[in-house]
Amino acid sequence: MDNRRSFMKKSAVFSAAMAAAPSIVRAQGAARTFKVGLIGAGGRGSGAANQLIEAAKNLGHSVKITAVADFFQDRIDKAVAKFGVPADKAFVGGDAFRKVIATDCDIVILAAPPCFRPPHFEAAIKAGKHVFAEKPVAVDGAGVRRFMAAAAEAKAKKLAVVAGTQRRHQGVYLQKARLLESGKIGKINGGAVYWNMGALWVRDRRPTDTNAGYLANNWVNWMEVSGDHIVEQHVHQLDVANWFIGCVPEKATAIGARHRRRSGNQYDCFAVDFDYGDGVHIASMCRQISGCSGNVSEHFRTPNCEFIGQSRSVKMLDGSAVELEDCAHTGNPYVHEHEDLLKGIVSGDVLNEGEQVALSCATAILGRIAAYTGQTVLMSKLLDPKDNDPDYYKQICTPTADDFEKSGDVVLPAENVAPVPGKDKK
Repeated sequence: MDNRRSFMKKSAVFSAAMAAAPSIVRAQGAARTFKVGLIGAGGRGSGAANQLIEAAKNLGHSVKITAVADFFQDRIDKAVAKFGVPADKAFVGGDAFRKVIATDCDIVILAAPPCFRPPHFEAAIKAGKHVFAEKPVAVDGAGVRRFMAAAAEAKAKKLAVVAGTQRRHQGVYLQKARLLESGKIGKINGGAVYWNMGALWVRDRRPTDTNAGYLANNWVNWMEVSGDHIVEQHVHQLDVANWFIGCVPEKATAIGARHRRRSGNQYDCFAVDFDYGDGVHIASMCRQISGCSGNVSEHFRTPNCEFIGQSRSVKMLDGSAVELEDCAHTGNPYVHEHEDLLKGIVSGDVLNEGEQVALSCATAILGRIAAYTGQTVLMSKLLDPKDNDPDYYKQICTPTADDFEKSGDVVLPAENVAPVPGKDKK
């Protein structure tokens, strides 16, 4: 655990340092036009492309979307019309990402469904591209390790890697990170994180859909493609917890259930006890059920204070005030993350968030597995090759991204059947 604690502490400091110099790019030379390849042209991919364009403009540069890939032709057509992508640089299908990466783009946006992230990222780094990778970056332990290996290669090649964990580029969170790093309020000794909301969309199977097409189009409802919502969505709060505490949890114990979903195979809710060691526990809760109370927040305590991640103040237990340092990033964090990506590319001091986002995804996957199995699961079971546990370390969610690419179709997992932990009493 010491290595992970060391890494995460360095990560927190570096993110804060990047945010502290918002005007550095303008002093670094002439304006540049960045060529960008977009892989995954749905709502999140198009949104990230727009935010990268805005970020470049803010910094005196420009962005041109020069190539696009997606599993579906209609999304390709919309992206071509929206961004002016040449017809011969618009690719459709399971292997379309390789064709984008083979172009002369400088930066690749990875925004296909999460199960595709590890191979897409791996290919982009091997090709020497800078990357913006939307979260989550894996759906199983094998994918986490694959992504981390590519992130290490990116570091060796001095390639920028920024993830869609935008809270790391948001002023109120950066202020808390700096305050914790300074030691002025002590270390976090517990807390709770939440993402409770209504149900997301369901896309019914169309007559023309193959199994692969149905899974790719309805991906937020399938664990094999999204990781389940604890991974796809709640990873944001778990990332904040890892960041502020300075390490990943040692183990997790969880419960969860499927109550109301009418598609796919995911749970509707999870509740997890993440044990970080040294007596530090984070209670995690996430739910996607309409008609229930909502809550998206992070709450932490130290021996000296309590605070909420997105709040603009820190409450000391003795009533004294805490001065928060100005971190400059007071605008849209979805744009700031792209600004920080570009700053690093221009300056040569690139930001690499690959390992930290992979570890946060591993945290979410750990919670999911603990809920699905009813067992207390160690993080080492996902990350440490010495364990080599067939139930955890070797577990691979199928169909895999490689199956989508190499076969004409994939085997559809059983629908409306969710894992049931434990066993009946005899």
